[in-house]
Amino acid sequence: TEAALADVAAYAPEKIVLLPLYPQYSTTTTASSLGAWRRAAAGLDVPTVSVCCYPTLPGLARSQAAMTSEALARLGPGSRPSLLFSAHGLPQKIVDGGDPYQWQVEQTAAAIVAGLEELGHSDLDWTVCYQSRVGPLQWIGPSTESEIDRAGANDVPVVIVPIAFVSEHSETLVELDIEYRDRAKEKGVPAFERVPTVSINDDFIAGLADVVRAAVQRNDESPACAEPCGSGRLCPRVWTGCPATA
Repeated sequence: TEAALADVAAYAPEKIVLLPLYPQYSTTTTASSLGAWRRAAAGLDVPTVSVCCYPTLPGLARSQAAMTSEALARLGPGSRPSLLFSAHGLPQKIVDGGDPYQWQVEQTAAAIVAGLEELGHSDLDWTVCYQSRVGPLQWIGPSTESEIDRAGANDVPVVIVPIAFVSEHSETLVELDIEYRDRAKEKGVPAFERVPTVSINDDFIAGLADVVRAAVQRNDESPACAEPCGSGRLCPRVWTGCPATA
């Protein structure tokens, strides 16, 4: 954060847009990152707007649906795999406290499934599940591991889609590609396909560009959802951890 701040200060911008690369908002991720920026930039007198989330951004959903469709096609006709939308997990108590992350992850998965249906994929056996559990606390579920085990018991292939990450890193390249692939083999899963992250997919980047253009037009410095229409609140009011006030 401090290194980025030095570069921004040297550039002397007229306005700053904080764009998280977490599609779904959480108090444990986006909020902590925005907080780190605010603390570091306390002496930088530049108008700053921030985007809090974009879980159903059309470019995100279309990109992921297209790549998932390719993975499903690699399994061949007649295959009905277990389609796992895997996201980083959170302790249950954080969600119970009003964090909207799990609800937003579910909205992302539903948007991708809608995109898959438009591409001709119907009657999908899909599940939202969560990876990377650590410590003794109860975490939200089901776990990705348990869903892989279920697929093995049912002798069906697995197609796993990382939906809370937009770039490749240790939780995709190691946890999904190596550890979970090995687990699938041990549990008798007949085929294992891992869908890439959206990364620099043209449709996704175009969607982010739209988000930034909308954010530039705003003057309210409180975080706002990218949807609807670049401002306002996406989450139902029950999710008190949502930072959007409109």
